[in-house]
Amino acid sequence: MSNAMRILSLLTLGASLVLSGCQGDDAEQSWVAYHQQIAKDLSSSPIERAAIDNIGAFPPQRERLIPVEETREGMLNIYALRECQITSLIAARNNQLGRVAPPSQHWLYERELWQRLDTCLNSDIPDGLSSEHRARLEQLTQLKTEQLPAVSWNALMGSEEWERSFSRASSALDIGMLPSIDQPLAAIRYLQQMMDTQFSHRWQQDSSRLENHLKGLHQRPLTAEFLRTLMLATQRLNEASAYLVNHDPQSAVCLSAWESASLDQFEQNAKTWLDAVNRLITSQTIEPPDAISHYRERWLSLENDQAPWPAYQKARAHHEATRSTYPQCADD
Repeated sequence: MSNAMRILSLLTLGASLVLSGCQGDDAEQSWVAYHQQIAKDLSSSPIERAAIDNIGAFPPQRERLIPVEETREGMLNIYALRECQITSLIAARNNQLGRVAPPSQHWLYERELWQRLDTCLNSDIPDGLSSEHRARLEQLTQLKTEQLPAVSWNALMGSEEWERSFSRASSALDIGMLPSIDQPLAAIRYLQQMMDTQFSHRWQQDSSRLENHLKGLHQRPLTAEFLRTLMLATQRLNEASAYLVNHDPQSAVCLSAWESASLDQFEQNAKTWLDAVNRLITSQTIEPPDAISHYRERWLSLENDQAPWPAYQKARAHHEATRSTYPQCADD
């Protein structure tokens, strides 16, 4: 081999490594094999593959949260409501550990405070209070009722675990070896349950269970991985479709059967995950901040043509239609 050819070969190999490295070698393997099979069936040159863009940045925390005014009550006023069983709870919240507690623990505190206030207001305890203290109990209960949805939202959107799920420092998944989504999906559904039952007195929150679920979410940036895999699949399917369109179906003997079971499984998992994430965002009783609404519309939407899921659906349908114009090879 001449020096010029050797250099060209090395440059071509290097470009391929850079291209696959953007998404991770494992993520590209299935698509490389599929492209190679199509090119072999058509006895033609390799399919050209382009690099894949990253997903958009998740909004910074300050743009994800809803302002909640801090409640300040004098100790004498709190002591006057001691029969409502809130003094020790507030004291724990105001100590050094309580002030630095993560958003999830602040959420649990606010929910328990609302429960105790609401239970107290609807008992016979207010009958023994002065008119001033009863009015304060009513005002405090109303305030905490109004604030709880925003506190719940902030606990989710302000958490490190939730933010990590959308990390751009992620890679596409290998559709041939998909990770189990059982544990992270259980975490999403538990958070959904907490949101749905935040004003319930019957549903009892569990701090350790909540933290374990959040820990499970933190293990990998699953939302980002699904989005990046959808984008990779869309690009590779479109490249294969364009390749087939540029060849004459009549000149081909046949196309080998497309082993798409792994892609089908990925598609099912991605839809299940995005459904759960979208519901968690859109089922709130408050209006999400604009930054989150815009991010969801661009990256998580199941309807917006520019979002990864609809773009993938369109690419797959087009590819299947394009393949159908070619005869399929008979099984050996």
